[in-house]
Amino acid sequence: MQSNDDVNRPLAPGPDYRWAPPPPRRGFPVMGCLFVLFVILPMLFVAILIVGAVSELKGHGPLGETFVAGKEDANSKIAIISVEGAILDGDGFVKQQIDAVRKDDSVRAVVLRVNSPGGTVTASDFIYHHLQKLKEDRNLPIVVSMGSVAASGGYYVAMAVGNEQDCIYAEPTTWTGSIGVIIPHYNVGGLMKHWEIEEDSIKSGPLKEMGTITRAMTPEERKVFEELVASSFARFQSIVKSGRPKLAADPEALAKMSTGQVFTTEQAIAGGLVDKEGFLEAAVDRAAELASLGANTFRVVKYKKPGGFLGVPMAESARAPDLATIVDLASPRAYYLFTWMPGMTDGK
Repeated sequence: MQSNDDVNRPLAPGPDYRWAPPPPRRGFPVMGCLFVLFVILPMLFVAILIVGAVSELKGHGPLGETFVAGKEDANSKIAIISVEGAILDGDGFVKQQIDAVRKDDSVRAVVLRVNSPGGTVTASDFIYHHLQKLKEDRNLPIVVSMGSVAASGGYYVAMAVGNEQDCIYAEPTTWTGSIGVIIPHYNVGGLMKHWEIEEDSIKSGPLKEMGTITRAMTPEERKVFEELVASSFARFQSIVKSGRPKLAADPEALAKMSTGQVFTTEQAIAGGLVDKEGFLEAAVDRAAELASLGANTFRVVKYKKPGGFLGVPMAESARAPDLATIVDLASPRAYYLFTWMPGMTDGK
């Protein structure tokens, strides 16, 4: 039973609903976020993948051309084939350029622009073979223009000029030569011993593990590797003879220039490795002369690398290394290469 006090007590003021904001509409933002997260973003991701894939496919199609010099609307062309950087993959951009020239009947001569310290024996020989085959099949003169470095495998591919006179040009500051072979080897056995790490591989024979970095080479292993180096070196010298008739006729001069040393342009000319000092324009003029192309009757073109995603060239080195790449790098192999890295060994 209520008392008189309860009945007479004034009611507490309640909230003033006239000024309260409307309740939030919770359903739409949540559903909108889910729609964006599970529908829109996946669609954008798929679209990006498709664009990238199409760009990659375009990159493996015909190479684009860039006008360099000469008469822009001329029918006859002098094509520049660029050999840039280490020659590690024969079937790459250089081979694509060679194939583009082969298919283009308007190309009358080739200038091989070499700016490379060399690379693997196999890749260098692959490029040399296809350049020589291009020269023979299309009856195209090839003139070499050396950039900052055209050494070892870079010099090897330059021998595609054959025995034509005055076809190898080097800039005043070019380094070239480095005729030789190296199989890099490093011995980290001392470090492993310090860290108490033991190598305990199971192998089918004593030479199956030759070239391992976990210990020093045995005399038998060293002999095998030396024979491999000697074989590759003999081939290098035979290739030099085919492109340098003067050195072919003078074994002592060839031996003097085949010590693995890199030479300046002046030294290379004196030793018979290079014909003349000159920049790219001099090589182009010589190529036009050999192709019987008059002044202002041709255009000079070079090729563009295949485009990757959004037109950005895709470099092999930019891709994340996989297990196959790591194993490939760890495999002993011979190089026609001018570099300081193998020189870290003491040669003993």
